[in-house]
Amino acid sequence: MSQKLVDDAVVRYHKILESEPHSNLEWTDALTERMRAHGMVVGTRLASPFLRPHFLSKKQYEQLSKAGESLLSAIERIESLALSSPSLLQRMELLPAERMLASINPGYSFLHVASLLNTNLNNGNLQFRNFQASSATGLAYGELLADMFFDAPPVKEFRKKYQITKFGGTKYLLSAILKAYKAYGGKKQPNIAVLEFKQPFQTIDSAEYTVLVELLRKHGYPAELVNPEQLDYRNGVLSKGDYQIDLLYRASSLQEFLLRFDLNHPLVNAYRDGKVCMVNSFRAELAQKRTMFSLLTDDQVTAKFPIAERRAIASSIPWTRIVTQAKTQRAGETIDLPEYISANKDSLVLVPNDSTGALPIYDGLATEKPAWDRALKQALRERYVVQERMQPVTAMFPVLFYGSMEMREMQVDVHPHMFLGEVKSCTTHLGAANSAFSTIEGVTPTFLLSGK
Repeated sequence: MSQKLVDDAVVRYHKILESEPHSNLEWTDALTERMRAHGMVVGTRLASPFLRPHFLSKKQYEQLSKAGESLLSAIERIESLALSSPSLLQRMELLPAERMLASINPGYSFLHVASLLNTNLNNGNLQFRNFQASSATGLAYGELLADMFFDAPPVKEFRKKYQITKFGGTKYLLSAILKAYKAYGGKKQPNIAVLEFKQPFQTIDSAEYTVLVELLRKHGYPAELVNPEQLDYRNGVLSKGDYQIDLLYRASSLQEFLLRFDLNHPLVNAYRDGKVCMVNSFRAELAQKRTMFSLLTDDQVTAKFPIAERRAIASSIPWTRIVTQAKTQRAGETIDLPEYISANKDSLVLVPNDSTGALPIYDGLATEKPAWDRALKQALRERYVVQERMQPVTAMFPVLFYGSMEMREMQVDVHPHMFLGEVKSCTTHLGAANSAFSTIEGVTPTFLLSGK
């Protein structure tokens, strides 16, 4: 019934788009102008070229929340164990610099202040593809787009039959980072900095951090966008020019940082000295490693975890192992891992342990056998994991394409956002549903759906 409600709503919405006066697309001019006003347009490319929101039923959202919170609890349990167990920490395949930074106490006890799960949600089934521990990507765009679409003419017409509810966005992020700041020992209203990496050219993704700063200021807090090159640390103060930073929101991964900077960077020195509250901490990066899913799916590690956590793992995490010359368990049987990978390519993917994009992902189903065996040799040399292949969830979405509307099949990735262990919001990212290169991707607004 839950999925039928969503399916019927999508059919209804598409009919509205195809009817007068909405089919002439004049209403999209105002939408595009609002995106342009927030820097959500680069050239002719929109941050969200999609003309339909993604709908979630209350039952689907409750399912996401329950499974996501149980899984995060299990992840944090493994992180806590790893920080006190050298052998378990070793299995995470950390670089020496990552291990050193993970050993630093950030000044508060929370392992993850803001994070998200990348989720395949298909009817009543869900699978978590990966965990993003560094930041709540898409949250600011999702909030703005929901506001823009809520009063758009087709959505107003749609709301005559269906009730939709916007998900909260930056207010939950702000509340979470302020709790971390208070636990850190902060007693005044903090100067907030959002850390990003400066790109050689403007991108759609980089514009989101500008939007986030805008929204934080709207909540009444001083906020600045900074990049690592602008930071200075003197006399116990981290700053960007004259702007002294008390609370830094890290909208970038540690792996990206270490590719460009060393451990004498001002941010690292201020963090090591306990002179800046950084959210998320470098310690959170333990879960950013894809080896985390290997530990989650190892019964020897999770045997004594609470039943709710083990159920969430069993039902929603793909079987994962670090690629190495070893024997391991698969469906209760002992297997030689390299032999198994070579012989079962159609049901497996090879994924780099780090999510920097520096190494390719290999989809066994789309890879010829000789190329797969070469990929396996690379995976044995580099830091890779092998995972059970998940079928992507796809759906047809109307796309604004050079002034006209086209229906495109898109891959749908649902992102429940978690703050201090609780799912508080949700965004949806759409990308090309096939392997062909496409620039049509981005966040689409997400609404909680119910009938009237």
